[in-house]
Amino acid sequence: MTIRGILHASFLVSDLSISQAFYCGLLGLEIDASRPDLGFPGLWLDLGSGQQIHLMALSDSDKGRVHPEHCGRDRHVAFVVDDISELGKKLEAAGIAHASSRSGRRALFCRDPDGNALEFVERAIR
Repeated sequence: MTIRGILHASFLVSDLSISQAFYCGLLGLEIDASRPDLGFPGLWLDLGSGQQIHLMALSDSDKGRVHPEHCGRDRHVAFVVDDISELGKKLEAAGIAHASSRSGRRALFCRDPDGNALEFVERAIR
């Protein structure tokens, strides 16, 4: 048995419309309307190559948990992007705090509207 990739990552969100504005409006992801209704509010967002983010509007059992200051030291998912500078400009224009990787890599970290930690790493996409 070999793990070959990530099918989806799920995030708990408190307000689906705010999260949709962040992930679709700011980050440019598209909704996959073909996914089944699971009986609670949510959205499936396409990342390409069969990978998705599943936003679920459910109670967050971690509410009130203290998050580390730097997202890289928190639970997070990392995404490949082709232009980290462009993303940084978009986040700045939207007033979203972000930090460059401390390692010197072409990477940055931010949090979504619900405090979920996200990492973006620049790599040439083949």
